[in-house]
This record gives sequence, structure tokens and C-alpha cells, in this order.
Amino acid sequence: MSLLAMKDLRASVEGKEILKGVSLTVEEGELHAIMGPNGSGKSTLVNTLMGHPNYEVTGGSVEFRGKDLLAMSADERAREGLFLAFQYPKEIAGVPLRSFLFAAYDAVTKARNPDYKKMSPIKFKEKLEECMHELKMNPTFADRPVNQGFSGGEKKKAEILQLKILQPLLALLDETDSGLDVDALKIVAEGINSLRSRPNPLAPRSSAEQSEVGSPTPNPSFILVTHYARILEYITPDRVHVMVDGKIIKSAGAEFARTIEKEGYEQFTGKKQISLN
Repeated sequence: MSLLAMKDLRASVEGKEILKGVSLTVEEGELHAIMGPNGSGKSTLVNTLMGHPNYEVTGGSVEFRGKDLLAMSADERAREGLFLAFQYPKEIAGVPLRSFLFAAYDAVTKARNPDYKKMSPIKFKEKLEECMHELKMNPTFADRPVNQGFSGGEKKKAEILQLKILQPLLALLDETDSGLDVDALKIVAEGINSLRSRPNPLAPRSSAEQSEVGSPTPNPSFILVTHYARILEYITPDRVHVMVDGKIIKSAGAEFARTIEKEGYEQFTGKKQISLN
């Protein structure tokens, strides 16, 4: 059973069809990069998977761990193990980042582990500061309202911080690299790579797996949406897909990203594109 199995997914926004039949399969531990020109439907795809109410599914199917994803509400999808890192992270006035993450961690962990006993605030603070140190974030940011007064790069680091704390089974990264300078880009990429290299402690196991002592826990999977290939200089995807006009029109290995970087999207669209350099 694949982690995610999407077949002929179609979706509209305000009556206009954006996704025109997207099929994609993601296995446990894989990272898929979805590239394409602006307006090709990349962000619509991940928002639709996460259950954003503005995106209406008009056809196709999506199964997540064998369950009908499209039948779930957005919060049910989060509890099942989906996570969306926004292209433009929202500010939440009056809610400290630490409190936000503590509540989210408690809800997600409880949903995936019935035997979970709530972590003490002191222990969670230690865990949070450890993750912030890895991302080179000032620990005082934990006491600020979520994303309020954060720079663009700090907001993106805060999204990766959420990833590290919540340990999703499938992370949807919507142009997480946009607006980042080189140093911030490297830190974000290192955060993603660190998650890929270690098993997910919250991943649910089958009864057969539970009976095996030392059975490995699956690594998290990723769908990374990006317009440029620069983040793929620091992250090696398992597959690279090109999306044009609401469809995935070509898929290949990691080296395909370099071809796109060199030649642009004109070969797929027939239209002149701004240089990717």
C-alpha cells in the first residue's frame, strides 16, 4: 500500500478548473519535487490535498494510507499525518509560538498514539529549544505571537520548526524556498534533510510491525513545490515532476531538475519564460 495514491485529481477555484487530472503516487520516505511555471496549479494541488475550503474537488480520488483522503476534513487530515507549510505563512496575533506548537503537538500525538501521556511543559520547552537551535532560531521567538514581527526567512524557519515538532507522515511544502537568502535556504534544507534521515517516532505501525522487536519506523515523505531548482541543490528528490496547465506532463529522476534549470519551461509550454538563473 502506497502512502499516497492520487488518480486523475481535478479541482476548481471559484468555478474555474485548475487541476485537470493529476495522478501521483508517493511511497513512505520519498521526496517528490513538483516544478512548473507560475499558474500551473502547483499550489492548488497541495492546498487541495490539505483540504482548503476554497478548492473544490470535481473528480478523481486520493487515498492516504489506504483511506479516502477527500472524505476527511482538514483537521482530520492533519491528525492522520498531513502537514502543509505555506508559501505565505499567516500571523496569529496573541498566540505565542510555544503555546501554539504545544497544543498542536499534543493533539496530533494523541490522535496517532492512544497510549500517549501529555508531555510536561518543561520537557516540551527543552524539545522546542533543541529544534530551534538546529534551525539557528533565537529561542526568544518562542514567546512571540506566531509569525508576528517575523521576517520572511524567519517565517519559513518557523514552518520547518513545526515540521520538526509535529513529525508528519507526509509534508506538503508550498514554495518554502521563496524569498529566502542563501544562508536561510541552506538552514531550511538542512532541516528537511534531518527529518528525512531519521525515522518518524509518531508514525503508526501495523500489528505485524508491532510484533517485531526493533521494527523500523517509516521515515516521513515530502511533496516539495518549487518554481526554481535552487533548493534542489541542497535536497535530493526521489522524483521530479513538471506541472503545466493543471497536469503533470513529465516525471524523471533528481537530475531532471538540472535540465529544467538550464533549459527552463519553454520546452513544455511553448512560451518564452524568464531565465531561471
